[in-house]
Amino acid sequence: MTIYLHPADNARKPGDLNDPSQDAEALAERDLNPPCVLVFNASDPSGAGGLGADALAMASVGAHILPVVTGAYARDTAEIFDHFAFDEEAIAEQARAILEDVEVQLIKVGFVGSPDALSTIAETASDYPDVPVVAYMPNLSWWDENQIEAYLDAFRELVLPQTTVLVGNHSTLWRWLLPDWSGERPPGARDIAKAAGEFGVPYTLVTGMVLPDQFIDNVLASPQSVLANEKYERLEAVFAGAGDTLSAALAALLASGTDLVAATSEALAYMDRCLDAGFRPGMGHVLPDRLFWAEPEDDDEDDDPDAPQDFALPPHDTRH
Repeated sequence: MTIYLHPADNARKPGDLNDPSQDAEALAERDLNPPCVLVFNASDPSGAGGLGADALAMASVGAHILPVVTGAYARDTAEIFDHFAFDEEAIAEQARAILEDVEVQLIKVGFVGSPDALSTIAETASDYPDVPVVAYMPNLSWWDENQIEAYLDAFRELVLPQTTVLVGNHSTLWRWLLPDWSGERPPGARDIAKAAGEFGVPYTLVTGMVLPDQFIDNVLASPQSVLANEKYERLEAVFAGAGDTLSAALAALLASGTDLVAATSEALAYMDRCLDAGFRPGMGHVLPDRLFWAEPEDDDEDDDPDAPQDFALPPHDTRH
């Protein structure tokens, strides 16, 4: 089964996942500009995640980010110390101003810091029912327990009913959506997708499912079936920002009109290459190199010290 997820524009409605328009003229007109993604997320001074990660990943796969700042982390590359949430009115005014000017193809929701912010975002998304929503749930174990509970409750009740694709790590989604799981084995991706589906989520991308022999599985599922999976070898380093990278790339690809299964596969491949090229800018974790494609390739045979410098970016195969 091929599942289509398309951006909202004058010719196509993204809510129709199975019958894409073939209007060539409308597609040509849309392709003149990169797709625009409205992103609600926090500022991250480490560059590991947040809006900085969203901007780099989305630009790498050909989308234009419309960033709405929902707050700011106090963190370094090793840990998150605190988060300072913006007032919900400030969030609403940022979104209102840009939505009155620019047509968006998709909305992405990251960590926004408070139930009030989630309420504002849910209200905004409800005004654009034909625009898909990609929601990412990060690990919140660094936060105060009471704040975590209130945030997860609000996300479940307000944001999930409007979410098209939910993205999260297996252990994070398991503890959140299936806290009373009593099976002899851990819940599978479809079990988690069924739990998310009870709140109206049609598709869930479950990452980081541990397999034997040092492999990690990432599975796209609906409440009815597993739609796709990609297996990668586990890397030894501890990374920060992998989930933000994946969810941002997926959102950008979907906004460009790539069908859901293909977008998931490509976003996972992009994340894997970002991690493979990861770097450690500080004393903490390794960060994904979201611009790995811009690095010059090593080719000693062609080195010519007298050749003029070429400052053009090399071509890459991730832009759409």
